[in-house]
Amino acid sequence: MGIARIGTWAVAVVIGIVYGVAGTIGQSATWAAIPVGLLVALVGTGALLVAVRVLTADRWAALATGVGALVATFLFSGTGPGGSVVVPAPADGELPTGAIWSIAVPLLVAVVVAWPARRPTPAATADAAEHELDLHA
Repeated sequence: MGIARIGTWAVAVVIGIVYGVAGTIGQSATWAAIPVGLLVALVGTGALLVAVRVLTADRWAALATGVGALVATFLFSGTGPGGSVVVPAPADGELPTGAIWSIAVPLLVAVVVAWPARRPTPAATADAAEHELDLHA
């Protein structure tokens, strides 16, 4: 295991923490009863996880990103040391965006990390090998 891979995981955790904090704080924003904050937080976090998985081709980097987001979500969802609450309980009849956010983040992480790796087809492998031979000829 190389230092570059460990560094990638460390950066992934930090980025996940940033997204987790932003999502936890922003998930409660609404616009005319539409949970815009929750939608943006879920789309942004999902896109981040997919991007890390695709760009690094490493499910461990995606898991590190997800762990960072999960840690931030759970740390900021609770009551702070001074008694402040970032994610308050919803009023009666109100959409529980905080609960949805807290459940959706682990589900997003699980789906992205568990998604099967994309394997090149034999035809694509043969085309790549042929192209490589053409470059060296």
